Amino acid sequence: MVDRLPNLVSAILGRREGGEEAPPEPTTCPQCGAELEPQPDYKRYRICGRCGYHFRIPARQRLNLLLDPGSFRETDRWLASADPLRFTDKVSYHERLWEAQRRTGLTEAVITGTGTIDGQPVVVAVMEFEFLGGSMGSVVGEKIARTFERALRRKEPAITVAASGGARMQEGMLSLMQMAKTAAAARRLHQARIPYISVLTDPTTGGVLASFASLGDVLVAEPGALIGFSGPRVIEQTMGQKLPPEAQRAEFLLTHGQLDLVVPRPRLRATLAELLRLLSARSGFTPAARRLAEEPLKTEVESAWEVVQRARDVRRPTARAFIGYLLSSFIELHGDRLYADDPAVVAGVGEFAGRAVAVIGQERTGRDGRAMPEGYRKARRVMSLAGKFGLPLITLVDTPGAYPGLESEERGLAASIAECLATLSELPVPTVAVVTGEGASGGALALALADRIIMLENATFEVIAPEGAAAILFRDASRAAEVAAALRLTARDLKELGLIDRVVSEPGGGAHVDPAAAARELRSAILAELTELERVPVGRLLKARYEKFRRVGQYESYLRSTLGRVLGRRLVR
Repeated sequence: MVDRLPNLVSAILGRREGGEEAPPEPTTCPQCGAELEPQPDYKRYRICGRCGYHFRIPARQRLNLLLDPGSFRETDRWLASADPLRFTDKVSYHERLWEAQRRTGLTEAVITGTGTIDGQPVVVAVMEFEFLGGSMGSVVGEKIARTFERALRRKEPAITVAASGGARMQEGMLSLMQMAKTAAAARRLHQARIPYISVLTDPTTGGVLASFASLGDVLVAEPGALIGFSGPRVIEQTMGQKLPPEAQRAEFLLTHGQLDLVVPRPRLRATLAELLRLLSARSGFTPAARRLAEEPLKTEVESAWEVVQRARDVRRPTARAFIGYLLSSFIELHGDRLYADDPAVVAGVGEFAGRAVAVIGQERTGRDGRAMPEGYRKARRVMSLAGKFGLPLITLVDTPGAYPGLESEERGLAASIAECLATLSELPVPTVAVVTGEGASGGALALALADRIIMLENATFEVIAPEGAAAILFRDASRAAEVAAALRLTARDLKELGLIDRVVSEPGGGAHVDPAAAARELRSAILAELTELERVPVGRLLKARYEKFRRVGQYESYLRSTLGRVLGRRLVR
């Protein structure tokens, strides 16, 4: 009897899998007017090959596009909504459910199950917007919660694909409470350090967006997807405010820090596969990649001011350039989840010497490397991801300081830097900070509280830019060269002071002369440090990191200092 249940239910619903006959296919793109029939992209992915417009697709087609062929096993298929409130508007809720089931061939607005993506096991939940607008009632909430619980039991990553208008009004507060249920279930996955990737498609709004769909470790959206808490019509009717056309679209939210990635549908499967591989990786560094990096030869020492000029050379490799040389793969993650995505900070996950790592760099091409608070919040978010999934962290420091404008003060610059420092101090993974150019003030140190601090030989690290110090101390910025020597800001100076751990040689004339060669030396130095650090138990690693910075500073007793001054004056007399 159980074996015949799928055929029996399908017969009741009227069709075996897809509900009633699909509506007629569109012949032209609603965005650009292009003919769709000859386009291979439309036939396979339902996107316009000319302008990239993404049509909505059924949940089962979505599963076929994302999962390995034949790998999907559906779960909880026969859960169906009751009518707890006996709700009726123009027609009864019971009739609406029956019609949605007959039309889609589904029992509810979400399909859940297990499968693989490039051979990697996943637990999935894919929503169907055509079933009552993908609204979340008791059954949708239950199936989503069971998805997270199943991922927890199996210790496998979870992926949800949202397509929803929000809560299901016909179930009243029973529907609203599904937000709490699904958020709590997602949180348990977070506490167990199991990856959860949330994919947001057109549309994702209301209670679905304000619960589990926004709680992914990584948030990915399709181009042009409508994403927002309140739909445009609700905002206009409630607030009398008409939103601009681009508002609440995926690209708008990416710019405003709410998303990690916007990925076209043809690349979505490959992106998810790479994210799963990096966030789930546990293998160590490739032994064959290890090579000792050379310290710079003792040559004629340049003046501190000459080193400052070389560190600031606009031809010097940027963070993005070094990432390209150092990592075999890299997925950049965007946004602080609060306000914006700061281009002065580039952050993400990738593969370094055969090992999944997290990387954060200060990018000179974005506001000259002067990060805003949202840049540091983005950095802290990736730091937390590194700690959660056991990814060694590499930071690339290159900034004249944090952005000192009014906007920074309004949005909490000092607090965002402080949170980075605090997070780095307790991160349970190996950390290596590399000063690649100029590192100035707390804006640089925010990424440099690390187990090992490395500097390229022509980099600098200073409490304040020499010009600023000269202006404060002498009220004369032209004395910057003099102050630069006094600050002892070069890599050699800081190594002698015991403030950094290694100086990495550069090609003659500077890293910009041969960026690839500079990156090879840097790669060897980073790999040597990380290989050593990865063998240290977490408890000892954290203790050593604390003691490293606890020891910083030189001082003497007030009594001894005072006696020295008094005796010194008497001897002079």
